[in-house]
Amino acid sequence: MQIAYVSLPGRGANDRFLAAIASELQAKGLRLAGTVQTNIERADRARCDMDILVLPDGPILRISEDRGDLARGCRLDAGALEDAVVGVTRALPSADLLIVNKFGKQEAEGRGLTPTIANALECGIPVILGVNGLNLPAFEEFAGGLAQALPADATTVLEWCLSHGRRNAA
Repeated sequence: MQIAYVSLPGRGANDRFLAAIASELQAKGLRLAGTVQTNIERADRARCDMDILVLPDGPILRISEDRGDLARGCRLDAGALEDAVVGVTRALPSADLLIVNKFGKQEAEGRGLTPTIANALECGIPVILGVNGLNLPAFEEFAGGLAQALPADATTVLEWCLSHGRRNAA
């Protein structure tokens, strides 16, 4: 099982980091499946809009609900996330690597991209994902202690992805 993760401090840091990694990997010819997130700041809101790109080439889906500036609680549009899961699942068989922007609350509860991550690992497709501190215990339980923590260093992460990518492992 080849699974690694990054956990960078700061709002949106994992998202920006993994989006840059995905772009570099695609430029190097790796076939990707998964998601990368873009956070769009809005002058009229305290919280950003969240869009994810379903790899390798779309669509881009808005996964946040606009519930107003004073709204509390989760803003995730679970239906949009499930649409992303369908797209990722469709791209997975031909992928060299699965990138998941976030092992979030949905994944911690066994939903979202969790079944797709498990399927990728069962098929020998390496997985790299972002994990924040809040969801790290659930991720470690899911990974059964087999996940490799990678530093917030693009060169190291790119080397891991390139050396573990399914096409390169064959």
